[in-house]
Amino acid sequence: MALRTLLYRYFFFGWLFRDASSGTPLERAAAWRHNRNQARWLPTYMRRWMFCGALFYLVGLFVESVVGAPLLSSLFYVTGLMSVPGNAVMVVAWIGFKALSGPF
Repeated sequence: MALRTLLYRYFFFGWLFRDASSGTPLERAAAWRHNRNQARWLPTYMRRWMFCGALFYLVGLFVESVVGAPLLSSLFYVTGLMSVPGNAVMVVAWIGFKALSGPF
């Protein structure tokens, strides 16, 4: 696999899931079961995003305090902050797959 594809799959989880909104009721039910089974990987993705967000925040802190470049550090702070909404989406999806019985 190409490095670009590996990096995409390492950080983004959309490739794990199937579309449960189209097809026959039997196909939608099979896609829902598949998605519920694949939801077990969402905590792994949450940890990855949380770690990268904390790493970017620490790099921003280092650049601001040691290097003395507040404008450059804002680039790292904002990038690290983007892990928060990403994790929020993953938490909602994970809870939805665990708590809901299906889209029917």
